[in-house]
Amino acid sequence: MYRTRQKQMSLYDYLPPYHGELSGRNRWLLLAEAIDWDGFEKTYSELFAPGGKAAIPARIALGCRVIQLHYGVPDREVVALVRESPYLQYFLGLETFSDEMPFSARTVARFRARIPDRAVRPAVRLLRSFE
Repeated sequence: MYRTRQKQMSLYDYLPPYHGELSGRNRWLLLAEAIDWDGFEKTYSELFAPGGKAAIPARIALGCRVIQLHYGVPDREVVALVRESPYLQYFLGLETFSDEMPFSARTVARFRARIPDRAVRPAVRLLRSFE
């Protein structure tokens, strides 16, 4: 017998699946633990003029490239994916889940110009091994 669907629930009735805590088994959390962020920071800093300072942390730059290469999405979609996912925000090193992003699609384009795919592929392969 067919039953009619319930009406759309209110956003305020929805309970997020993580209940304020992220699952340690999530592949993005596992990858965050596996990457040598400090090592990349040293390499990333060489992409700038001597004495220069990056406005965005290297973790965000590399993380955005990993997300982009893994999903095969354009710069704007990287921003949208990160905005919607507490796991991706954690992966990028953001301290709290927020709808406000510290970078834009133009920033992601700059990351793409400075961080080649070959530098990101090992992390993407590792991420896929967690699936």
